[in-house]
Amino acid sequence: MSSISLYLFILLHIFPTTKAATASPPAYTAPDLILLNCGESSKLNDTSRRSWDGDDRSIYVPYNTANISSASTASYTGPSVLQVPYKTARVFRSSFRYTFRVSTGPKFIRLYFYSDVYSHYNTSESFFSVTANGFTLLSNFSAFLYSRSSSQPSFIREFVINVQKYSRLDLQFSPNPYSFAFVNGIEIVSIPDELYFRGNDVPIKYMNQLYYLTNDTALETLYRLNVGGSRVEIEDDSGPDRGMFRAWSPDDDYMYGGDFGWTLHLENVEIKYTPATPRYSAPEIVYTSAREMANTSISLDWRFRIDSGFYYLLRFHFCEFTLDVRLQNQRVFTININNQTTELDSDVITWAGGPDIPIFRDYITWVPDDGHHGKQDLRISLYPYRESRPQYYSALLNGLEMLKLSDPKGSLAAANPELAADSPPPAKKKTRRSSVTYAVIGSVIAVLTVVAALSYLVSRRWRKVEGFSASYAARSSWLPLSSTASTSTTSTTRSGVVSDLCRYFSLNEIKDATHSFDESYIIGKGGFGNVYRGLLDDGATTVAIKRLKQSSNQGVREFLTEIEMLSKVRHVHLVSLIGYCDDNEEMILVYDYMAHGTLRDHLSNRENSPLNWKQCLQICIGAATGLHHLHTGSEHAIIHRDVKSTNILLDENWVAKISDFGLSKMGQSNESFTHISTDVKGTFGYLDPKYLSTHQLTRKSDVYAFGVVLFEVLSGRPAVDVRLEEEQHSLAGWARCCIREGKVDGLIDLNLMGQISDACLKVFVGIAGRCVHIQPMERPTMADVVTSLELALALQQTAEEGADDEYGGRTYCDQRLTVISMDAMHKPSIT
Repeated sequence: MSSISLYLFILLHIFPTTKAATASPPAYTAPDLILLNCGESSKLNDTSRRSWDGDDRSIYVPYNTANISSASTASYTGPSVLQVPYKTARVFRSSFRYTFRVSTGPKFIRLYFYSDVYSHYNTSESFFSVTANGFTLLSNFSAFLYSRSSSQPSFIREFVINVQKYSRLDLQFSPNPYSFAFVNGIEIVSIPDELYFRGNDVPIKYMNQLYYLTNDTALETLYRLNVGGSRVEIEDDSGPDRGMFRAWSPDDDYMYGGDFGWTLHLENVEIKYTPATPRYSAPEIVYTSAREMANTSISLDWRFRIDSGFYYLLRFHFCEFTLDVRLQNQRVFTININNQTTELDSDVITWAGGPDIPIFRDYITWVPDDGHHGKQDLRISLYPYRESRPQYYSALLNGLEMLKLSDPKGSLAAANPELAADSPPPAKKKTRRSSVTYAVIGSVIAVLTVVAALSYLVSRRWRKVEGFSASYAARSSWLPLSSTASTSTTSTTRSGVVSDLCRYFSLNEIKDATHSFDESYIIGKGGFGNVYRGLLDDGATTVAIKRLKQSSNQGVREFLTEIEMLSKVRHVHLVSLIGYCDDNEEMILVYDYMAHGTLRDHLSNRENSPLNWKQCLQICIGAATGLHHLHTGSEHAIIHRDVKSTNILLDENWVAKISDFGLSKMGQSNESFTHISTDVKGTFGYLDPKYLSTHQLTRKSDVYAFGVVLFEVLSGRPAVDVRLEEEQHSLAGWARCCIREGKVDGLIDLNLMGQISDACLKVFVGIAGRCVHIQPMERPTMADVVTSLELALALQQTAEEGADDEYGGRTYCDQRLTVISMDAMHKPSIT
């Protein structure tokens, strides 16, 4: 098919001409509406006055299921959690099927979840699958992980299934082994036949191809946004949603970039629905509110976290309802999806046939698989199309829906989200006209893939314990490292056993070492839990003991990663793992004791004597050497991902050692490794801006964080200090500013004044400045950092011995050590 023929085909079949004069069809009323309050026996109304039937002894539940499922009540529902349907749940100990008799045609299936404790069932231990008429909706699903990752105590997962045979919908819940499944509420509501499935012979534009969305595909709704407007709550069938009970969310949290344009809303606008855009397409409030480019904007940009390895249906809702744009070619813009031009010259007036007429456009996009259906970014951009010389260089969007399409196996399932750690604070919002502004700055987070670590460790090193508690196995999904097993479910007796990884300690040994976790033994606290000073082997060996607190969100995955990483790499500048304890549901790590604590302790704690400059340089060289070994010293590159001054420990001889590998990532072979696509985790103030925006983790991400540490050492300041003026909040940003303006003296800690030679300072600031360069390609490798810091130390020693700095500098340059001049840091690109 030629490009011209393809274009004409799209015009005739996908984008039918819409005329305002054509009468709009009536509102839609759903023939099927089932609201099932799981675990409840009576009928109750929700806050929208919808009546929910209890599923206890209902027609949808098979008889004699007491040995399979049970009704249960949540231990607590806070004010943010609705009583109906979240107060009760049905808990399944084995596979359980609901059967619903419904009419044929597509249905919304909404599953309601509230992760809590139901009787003795803690949903943090729940992993299960859900299928519907042969489609896999969820697999190995954890409502607990989803709730914590999305910061939603209760939530809904919405799917679209086309019921084609026997007018029957079977919904089956299947728990994983040693686990259980649960659900709080089930909603089934019919939707119009052509709402999404517009006929098997009607293609959808997919780049320069055509995609056929057939009615034997399942869908999952990921986003439904009232762009530029407020939240639209579900309504009854006399309300704007016309009987499908959809909710529309604002788009503020998904805006990306510096300028979010203007938000528009006009009341008393008569929206002229048409057969091509019926009333049920979207409520009027969606078409009478919008986000519009401001005069100073370059584009409108959104970013969404979605699962890799799937096709997606993106539906853009448009309506030119403003008084400014009433004619063709007044506003023409380009639609870009994931850096691909989807629509070059979008003119809503031309598409719709006039103003105040709604229109929507469907597009298909594909997100490549990252190997396990993990999360990736999908970006949408709208920007003016200037070639047609429109009256306004602007763009506009009213609404957006994004739905995931089932894969060839009929599955919509993806990996569980990973819990976030050390989330950066949200960016402040500022208003412009009636606009919102900056969305949350780095919705940070998340993310260590435990699946690989689990399978590797379980298959190669761990042995299942006979009689091991089923609930514990379901909770943690890991087993002791030692090859010797105990039959006790409450304690183990493997004292002194050394595996091929490290030594195993019983809980009794740990308690003896810490006087039963006496608070006077605490030497540190963190997100993982408390760190204790311990005495082993009858007091002969002093160790540091890190104990997971029960309320920690970091838990198993960081515990596993720490053992995995520290068992693979050993180096004088990496903290040594002596052993671990997994006794009686405790997770404890035992390390070499670092007598002088963390580097941060000696930069900000006035109770400690300040470090002299040569000590600072030696500590920085040691830490840099440790990082260099991580990056290149083994077959696979290891990225620490949480380099900061509190994770650099100092032993009794002031030797620096990198610690805390719970967030680390292991890449491919060092020769082929470039980056890892992953959610953002780390600590605010140390996060690489490029990693934050692209989710591509590289060695240079560690280099950036280490550059922040270098400036901490020089200035004595923390990475973030909101007590200072706004321009100085970020140490990295302030350092770049001082370098650019030639005011490096303003960075030096008062305790170090007069100690640093000019040549040493020039090299030190030069390499630190390159480390925090915005562009990763401009940053040095850790090998370069080590070399430059060694040069800085040599220049400092030369100066202290009375030799000429310039001569010393020339000597070491002859030995291929690089002097980085201050002038090199003045170039504008550093910003």
